[in-house]
Amino acid sequence: MVMAPTACMPAEVCTLKLCQETDDYNLNWDHGQFSNHGGDDLLQSRLAAKKLVLDILKKRAAEVNVDCCAPGDEDAFYVADMGEIYRQHLRWKLNLSRVRPFYAVKCNPDPEILRLMAKLGNGFDCASKAEIDLALQTGIDPSRIIYAQPCKTKSYLRYAAQVGVKQMTFDNADELYKIKACYPEAELYLRILTDDSNSMCQFSMKFGASLDVARNLLELAHQLELKVVGVSFHVGSGAEDPKAFLKAVQDARLVFDQAEEIGHELHTLDVGGGFSQDSFEKFSGVLSEALETYFPPNIRVIAEPGRYYVANAFTLAANIIARREVRDPEDPTNDAYMLYLNDGVYGNFSNIIFDHQHPVAQVLSCASSANSPYAATSGGITYSIWGPTCDGIDVITKRTSLPALLEVGDWLYFEEMGAYTKCSATRFNGFSDNHEVIYISSEAGASALLEY
Repeated sequence: MVMAPTACMPAEVCTLKLCQETDDYNLNWDHGQFSNHGGDDLLQSRLAAKKLVLDILKKRAAEVNVDCCAPGDEDAFYVADMGEIYRQHLRWKLNLSRVRPFYAVKCNPDPEILRLMAKLGNGFDCASKAEIDLALQTGIDPSRIIYAQPCKTKSYLRYAAQVGVKQMTFDNADELYKIKACYPEAELYLRILTDDSNSMCQFSMKFGASLDVARNLLELAHQLELKVVGVSFHVGSGAEDPKAFLKAVQDARLVFDQAEEIGHELHTLDVGGGFSQDSFEKFSGVLSEALETYFPPNIRVIAEPGRYYVANAFTLAANIIARREVRDPEDPTNDAYMLYLNDGVYGNFSNIIFDHQHPVAQVLSCASSANSPYAATSGGITYSIWGPTCDGIDVITKRTSLPALLEVGDWLYFEEMGAYTKCSATRFNGFSDNHEVIYISSEAGASALLEY
């Protein structure tokens, strides 16, 4: 469902020159009032966008009467603000203008996100045939895709060759033999091991060649007459230590030098993902300085951001389908309530289980009070919040306080639900994994690109 957009800023501030960007990612364009790392205008734009999202959430929830609606009409739903993704892109261009984003499709493969990424001139980081297909459906050239999966399925390799996706990663000898057999024309990136010990989601236990085997792999690739064009790394999703980027760039420089000694002509460094909303300026500063120190301007640099772009763009609303009164386990003299929602960890809250997230419940509608929405506070009524399935681990929040007595039919909403949520929802217990998304745009620039 696509809603008519409401722009929070004048069109001239949103730099509609982005509409012309395709493969020329580094096209010069005026950042207008965003020139100071976002500044007050960016903050005001975000505040106005939050109000717009909340208004749409309330309007949609008010359309549902749980006492007489059709089955499924009260299902959880999203409001997705494409303007937030656009603002994050402006922020990226301001702080990492040298680095071209290849959006990590796995994070959220929503078609509207992919369409906007293509319009912005970004590439795509794909991990499977299905993700390659999704990226190609946006109409981009296959050169804007990197098959960033070090351990690939043979049939998928042959498919990549068929559709012309040449760029791909490897980190072991067996993968090189496989690529030689299935796609000898591929353009390869050696993925190296990094220190991701301070990252929320660590990958080094599974992927990445250590420096002591990198030269052997490069020599084998040369013997097999395979074309190595770059080095890649990933400091882990939700990285906390910006120095991890510095060390990884230093290690990549060593591998570049080894590759050139062997006879490979490398032209690209892939710095992976790990970027987040809160620490982006700190991380980008360290990365920019490292790139300037170790890699001359003729070396192309790409990245694989995912959650950075989309985490804050999606807000989820869920309906309270049941309520149970209990004693407060921490204070038996007080009442508490168990709330059961029509979404849980087997659905859009899967990020609680495997992405280490802690979604915060806020009240969207409350039949007992006209003063909504409410934010969770330290006082108020004590609740635990549960999903709808029969599994005891289906808990969203073990303990929280909300300033209203909530009833069956009321709605809660959760911000920052755009990353690793609906892409991993299941149909466990027969509940739907296909929830409505209401698309809006709080930025005129995004509206123009998407023709909203």
